[in-house]
Amino acid sequence: MSVEDTDWDGVRLHIVTGKGGTGKTTVAAALALALASGGKKVLLVEVEGRQGVAQLFDVPPLPYEERKVAVAHGGGEVFALAIDTEEALIEYLEMFYNLRRAGKALTKLGVIDFVTTIAPGLRDVILTGKVTESVRRKEGRKFKYDAVVMDAPPTGRITQFLNISDEVSNLAKVGPVRNHGDLVMSVIRSPQTRVHFVTLLEEMPVQETLDGIHDLGASGIGIGGVVVNMERPAILSAEALDSAGEGALDLEEVTRGLKASGLEQHAADLAAALAAEAGEHSQRTGLEQREKARITHRPRYDLPFLPDGMDLAGLYELAQALRDQGAA
Repeated sequence: MSVEDTDWDGVRLHIVTGKGGTGKTTVAAALALALASGGKKVLLVEVEGRQGVAQLFDVPPLPYEERKVAVAHGGGEVFALAIDTEEALIEYLEMFYNLRRAGKALTKLGVIDFVTTIAPGLRDVILTGKVTESVRRKEGRKFKYDAVVMDAPPTGRITQFLNISDEVSNLAKVGPVRNHGDLVMSVIRSPQTRVHFVTLLEEMPVQETLDGIHDLGASGIGIGGVVVNMERPAILSAEALDSAGEGALDLEEVTRGLKASGLEQHAADLAAALAAEAGEHSQRTGLEQREKARITHRPRYDLPFLPDGMDLAGLYELAQALRDQGAA
């Protein structure tokens, strides 16, 4: 697929959020791989301090510096950064106040934790500021990274996390903090930034996704796509699913099929167990179809459930699926 065919041509900051347990870190990593395809250079940033990115790419825990973690399809490169709030604050103090030594002393005294506790908005300013600096950074006349992907906080906190203008107003009306906050928001609210939501086909994650899209849209921050993660395919025909859901499967036919396959012993009991399992599968499939119908936002990307679990090969498989659907 050519660059012109992708859904996010011109977008350089991809923010990935989702309810806990939906696989947002996995999707963020797969998106970074997809965006790096064709020789591009992409930075994947983690802001929650869980080292989930390092685990996915099977590398040692990431220090507070950008490290190459993968080569993408077509020779592109994925770099990763796990932001350490204390180090980022020291960097912030040095950049705006020339106070690196003071920052290190504050760390030893525990004052940084105290400050970010009484003014939690400052932590968000620091984290988003580091990410947007990576988006703006240039080497010569070109941007250092073709795209930056942020593995962001969960959906329930994403609007507050990104809409730092209110937090900055509470911290400072004028001066470097305010100027920095305004610069950060100019990037976050620009056409080059989009927020993507990750969900499972379950009631609570879908509802949280819909609420998050509504809240974020009201804040003026650009909404990207919805990624339906771990979708399970129906293993029965539509007619068989209906029959299974109604408890109307022909048990005699199932029993005959089992016997024909060489499973004559206890074939009737096994057929009953299979019919019960088919009924549960029918109910599950029906629930997923109803929840999927609620996601009317476009674009939407469907990623398969990987029965063998998530490993590096699976990550590349998901990246390919995102490319095939136009995400990169």
